Amino acid sequence: MPKPSPAPPTTPLALPHAILPPRGCRLATALLALLSLLLATALWLVLVLSPAQAPLASSSSAALSYAAADEVLYASDASSPLLLGHIVFGIAGSAHLWPRRREYVRLWWDPASMRGHVWLDAGAPGPSAPGEGSLPPIRVSEDTSRFRYTNPTGHPSGLRIARIAAEAVRLVGGEGARWVVLVDDDTVLSPDNLVAVLGKYDWREMVYVGAPSESHSANTYFSHSMAFGGGGVALSFPLAAALARTLDVCIERYPRLYGSDDRLHACITELGVPLSREYGFHQWDIRGNAHGILAAHPIAPFVSIHHVEFVDPIYPGLNSLESLGLFTKAMKMESMSFLQRSVCYDKRQKLTFALSLGYVVQVYPSVLLPPELERSERTYIAFNRMSQRTEFDFDTKEIQKSMCKKPVLFFLKDVWNDGNITRGSYIRSSDRDDLKRKVFCFRSPPLHDIDEIQVSASPLSKQWHLAPRRLCSAVEESINGTLFMFVRQCGRGTFGSASDSLD
Repeated sequence: MPKPSPAPPTTPLALPHAILPPRGCRLATALLALLSLLLATALWLVLVLSPAQAPLASSSSAALSYAAADEVLYASDASSPLLLGHIVFGIAGSAHLWPRRREYVRLWWDPASMRGHVWLDAGAPGPSAPGEGSLPPIRVSEDTSRFRYTNPTGHPSGLRIARIAAEAVRLVGGEGARWVVLVDDDTVLSPDNLVAVLGKYDWREMVYVGAPSESHSANTYFSHSMAFGGGGVALSFPLAAALARTLDVCIERYPRLYGSDDRLHACITELGVPLSREYGFHQWDIRGNAHGILAAHPIAPFVSIHHVEFVDPIYPGLNSLESLGLFTKAMKMESMSFLQRSVCYDKRQKLTFALSLGYVVQVYPSVLLPPELERSERTYIAFNRMSQRTEFDFDTKEIQKSMCKKPVLFFLKDVWNDGNITRGSYIRSSDRDDLKRKVFCFRSPPLHDIDEIQVSASPLSKQWHLAPRRLCSAVEESINGTLFMFVRQCGRGTFGSASDSLD
C-alpha cells in the first residue's frame, strides 16, 4: 500500500510555489500596507493632540483646579497661630425672629476681627436698627424647594440650614479660611475660647468639632456622636469644602431626617469623619433655672450656650438681655477662666466655698468634698420638659431641700480689670430662708455678717486648656462686710483644695 503524501505546511511561507503571487504583486502589497500604517498613525496623533477634545480638556482642568486649590490651601503656614479672621461664621436665623435675636448676636460679634454672615430665609423686615454695623451682614439662603423632605414632624427649613456650610464656602472661596463655624441666632459664643479650642487641631485635615445634647432623649433620637448646631458646629475648611461638593447629592439620600444637624452629620459620616467632642460647646437643651449647670461647668474652656430665651435670667434682679450683657462682660474680661470652678474651705468654721468665676460663689454650711460638688444640681428641666435624672447625659443630683444644708449664694454684680488681675464683686442673694435657718437650724446662715465677696483672679497660662485642671483658691480677710478671695491656676506642687485646706 503506497504511503500517503505528507500534509502541506500551514504557514503562508510554506504554501506551494504554484499558489504564491508574483514577486511584483507582493512588493506592491507591502508598500500599500506600510502607507496605510503611516496614515493611521498620523490620524491617531491628530485625534489625541487636537484641542477639539473639549470633554477631556474640561475634566482635566477640573482635576487641576481642585489640585491647585488644595496646593493654595495647604501652602498656608500651619504653624502660625489661629486667629479669629481664619474662621468663617455661618449664623442660622429667620427673618421673623431676627429683629429680636440680633441682640444676642450683638453681644459677642466683633465686626473688626470676625467675618461671616447671618443666613435668613428672606430679607429682614422693617428698617435697619441703630448699630446695624456692629452685626454680621445678612444673606438670603438659596431656594431648597427642589429637595425632598418627608419627615412628618419636622420642618423643611432644616434643608436650608444644613446647606449654610456649603453656601458659606462658595461665598468666601477659601481665601485665608481655616474653619467654618455654624451657630444659631440665639447662641451666645466666646470667640477667644473658640480660637483656643480649635487651635488644638490640624485644620488642614478633615475635622468635625462640637458636642452632643445635654438631653439623653435627644441624643438617643439623633446620635450621641453628632454635634448639635445650637451649641456650634466647627468644620475644618477641607471638610467644609468637601461638603460643598457633595452635600446637595448627599441630602437627597436622607429625606426622612428631621433637621439640619442630622443631615450634616449623615453627610459627614459618609466622608468617614468622627466627632471630636469639646465640653465647652453647650446645646443647652434645658428650660427654667440654669443655675445648676452654670455652677458646675465642666473643667474646659466655655465656648457657647444656646436656647437663651428658654431659661430664666442668669443673674437675680436683671432681665434676660441685661443678664446676658453681664454674662458676656465677664466672659470677655478673662475668657479662659470664665465659669471655671474652684473649691476651698474654712476649716475652723467648717464652711465650703464653691466658686464659678463670673457667675456665683456658693458658701455651704458644712464640708462638702469635690466629688459631690462636681455634680450639677437639677434646678432645670430638659427641653422636652422631662426632669428625671436619667434624662440627662451628665452627672446630676437632686436639689438640696433642707434649708439647713442649702448654700448661701453670692451672685456676680460687676467685674473689672486691675492691671493683669480680674476682680469681681459678688453680692449676697436675699434668701427668704435666712430667718428660718436661725430658728430651725440652731445656727445663723453662713457668713451672716458678709454682704459681698470680692474675688481676684490671676490670668491662666495660654496652655491651660491643653491639660485643664480645676483652679485653686483661698479665703483671705474680711473688711466691713466684704470678704476677699483669691483664685489662681494650681501649681504643679499643689494637691487640690481638700488636701491643701483640710489635712
